[in-house]
Amino acid sequence: METSPQAYARFGGLLYLVIIVAGAMGELFVRGKLVVAGDAAQTAGRIMASESLWRLGIGGDLLMHVCDVFVMWALYVLLRPVSRNLALLNLLLNLIQTAVLAVNKLTLLVPLLLLGNNAYLKAIDMAQLQAWSYAAIEMHEYGFGVGLIFFGCVCLVEGHLIRKSGFLPPLLGVLMQIAGLCYLINSVALLLAPEFEARLFPAILMPCLVAELSLALWLLVKGVNVDRWKERALIARTSALE
Repeated sequence: METSPQAYARFGGLLYLVIIVAGAMGELFVRGKLVVAGDAAQTAGRIMASESLWRLGIGGDLLMHVCDVFVMWALYVLLRPVSRNLALLNLLLNLIQTAVLAVNKLTLLVPLLLLGNNAYLKAIDMAQLQAWSYAAIEMHEYGFGVGLIFFGCVCLVEGHLIRKSGFLPPLLGVLMQIAGLCYLINSVALLLAPEFEARLFPAILMPCLVAELSLALWLLVKGVNVDRWKERALIARTSALE
């Protein structure tokens, strides 16, 4: 028996909320607590004093990326009747984004390796190790920005599909496309004009939080208009046979 689109919507919405919560926890309550802007020595001291918390933050981020794969799958199934090609494009862009962000987590392991008690590190000055560790954390920020370039494109395509779907509120699509523009502006500014990006952040990402939280809650609580979804799915299957 074919699974109801409502099941995919609720499943995707729930995991989307997990992603939002895990992302906020990692950024605000782990890195926000342990990383001291511009101070490599103090950052190193905090990380090593709270190593378990740092590792927990990395684990939470990886959980977020695993959940993201299942959300992609659910959204692909839901949005495929609108346009199979665009839904596939959306899936591919999202996969690249998640792959970049998952690999980027390796940079957060660098401080643990450099600041540990390994004998082979004794020949290197501690100030250098602290500086390299801080540089790795900064690299993580840039890697995150690169990943969000692809996610900005995801939001633009996904928003278009939602607006055209007929089984999800068009306003959600508009909000997602606004979020996509904000992600792209923030990432491009980070790469080309970091000082300007620092003035934009975090205000420019507030529309992103509103859009993604709205979509996650709508999928979880309301789901899709099943009758309209089935109509679009039937039209898509008929067109494929012609």
